[in-house]
Amino acid sequence: MAYRDQKAALRALTAIAVSQGGYFTSRQAEDAGYDAPHLTYHLSVGNFERAGRGLYRIPILPLSEHDDLIRLWLWSRGRDDQPRAVLSHQTALALHDLAEFIPTAIHLTVPPGFRKRPPEGCVLHKKRIESNETQSLDALRMTTPLRTLRDLADAGSLPNEQFENAVSAAVQRGLIRQRDADELLGKSREQRRADRSADGR
Repeated sequence: MAYRDQKAALRALTAIAVSQGGYFTSRQAEDAGYDAPHLTYHLSVGNFERAGRGLYRIPILPLSEHDDLIRLWLWSRGRDDQPRAVLSHQTALALHDLAEFIPTAIHLTVPPGFRKRPPEGCVLHKKRIESNETQSLDALRMTTPLRTLRDLADAGSLPNEQFENAVSAAVQRGLIRQRDADELLGKSREQRRADRSADGR
């Protein structure tokens, strides 16, 4: 059996977990030096906790303020163990401090071919997002203010007044330009007219 430096393995795994709110995947554990028997042992003695399918946590590490978001982000990982989700729509609006409400569900945008069924309390949107339309939030990715507002304008899922207030606040804080705001408000009005027409009103 190849020599395993336990301290080096623990340092490597802890560094990964710290960057992910205390969580790590089984593949990340293996890459750090923990094969299946080692992982099973540390679970049995309480050094690690099971947090989901192929997902674990180091319990002595503090929970992130975004713990629920990190868990869903890691849930979205594909066969290559890389997360696919980007925080978006109402969730991103709240994270940008542009919402006048607390979202009742977590909204994620995933690639069109994503096949996992979302857990309760999670809403998936299947669209492509370019890298320049996202920004970091700790280890997570979320849509930029402009992309967030464009998604909400397309969806027509916010009351008109709340959407207009969010756009106005984004302009005042320098998060988007006035011409972007004009485009967003025009798109929102068009979407609402289309929705009313489809409803026969």
